[in-house]
Amino acid sequence: MKSSVNEHVFLLHGLWMRAFTLTMLQRRLGRAGYAVELFDYASVLSAPDVGVERLLQRAQALKSKKIHFVGHSLGGLLALQALQRAPQLTRGHVVCLGSPLRGSALARGVARLPGGAFVIGKSLGILRNGIERWEGTQPVGAIAGRLPMGLGFVLGSLSSPHDGTVSVAETELPGLTDHCIVPATHTGLLFSEQAAAQAIAFLRGARFARTS
Repeated sequence: MKSSVNEHVFLLHGLWMRAFTLTMLQRRLGRAGYAVELFDYASVLSAPDVGVERLLQRAQALKSKKIHFVGHSLGGLLALQALQRAPQLTRGHVVCLGSPLRGSALARGVARLPGGAFVIGKSLGILRNGIERWEGTQPVGAIAGRLPMGLGFVLGSLSSPHDGTVSVAETELPGLTDHCIVPATHTGLLFSEQAAAQAIAFLRGARFARTS
């Protein structure tokens, strides 16, 4: 059963990425019946507050629609920050793909390297610390990857299991409605058919599909 065209999904990219990297996921959500918008923001050069404010302004212009957020990595943290700032913004759902909701060990490790804090930029604070717990009214689900290929594997800074960038434990935020793990790397979550199917399941029913 397809979703109503009155349901709007904002897709938010992660650190060092741009909105076009979410095109495959956009197509899959679109085929499921959602109106999908790629939300672009400066993840390094601007503070997260700038992106959050722009996201709120854009979402508030769609008051007649049910709004959902799907954020990859840093994008999931931005979505939750937006809803913490404007808790009555939407009655929709939030899906976080590989988001270090508890804070990123990799970001903390890179920041300790010479020039590392500059590379991560103005998103270092939120990536280093994450958030304590989710207390909002909107259902939030987190999808974690478990294929350990990426910078975190090279630096040896992550606990297992992990997706090469974010550990599963870093995605397990108190207050989540649901959580699931798929066989994907951190970037691979954007192209994973299984991750997309789980995201759609959560947008529809606030629960992930159970697999055998």
